[in-house]
Amino acid sequence: MFFETLPSKYLENAVAELAKLPGVGRKTALRLALHLLRQDKSQATLLGHSLVELREKISYCKICHNISDTDLCPVCSSTSRNRSIVCVVEDIRDVMAIERTGQFNGVYHVLGGLISPIDGIRPEDVQIESLRRRLEANPAQEIVLALAATVEGDTTAFYIYRHLKQFELSFSTISRGISIGDELEYIDEITLGRSIQSRIPYQQTLVSEKR
Repeated sequence: MFFETLPSKYLENAVAELAKLPGVGRKTALRLALHLLRQDKSQATLLGHSLVELREKISYCKICHNISDTDLCPVCSSTSRNRSIVCVVEDIRDVMAIERTGQFNGVYHVLGGLISPIDGIRPEDVQIESLRRRLEANPAQEIVLALAATVEGDTTAFYIYRHLKQFELSFSTISRGISIGDELEYIDEITLGRSIQSRIPYQQTLVSEKR
């Protein structure tokens, strides 16, 4: 076992909290804690203050559910975005990934997860109903289903397609230059940008999957 007992309870507490972060094991947590200990106290104060502000002051856009410092995120408040095209993504990291490509000028809708019966995540647990209400208030022309090429992503895309069929919309999905099982946030910008540009009608993917 790695360091059952550390020489300071304060160090132990810091390591224990840092180790709770995703991808951070106990060894990495100890290295980070010792690094902070070697820095000027002001550095630790700034870090702690920024984390408290992150938790207390950051909010979610009331339209698309992206993170924001105000009621509306920069995309939703922009006058230059094409609001007739709504790109549906799983997570805020996907918004960041697509924005980095510079190839999309529409707006977004962040689901906050994917439907996964195995994990107990139902349609009402993600932001699908708010998408329907959003379209009722502000009709769009196209829904881009930019979801992961996984079983959960495909299940969610099909549910959204069926749930919103009553609207006069065209549905498209990013082209499958992306490998099955890939997450959008890990895809290089060129591939993702081309996938957004060369998106295909969603109905076409349904037909090809039935063959």
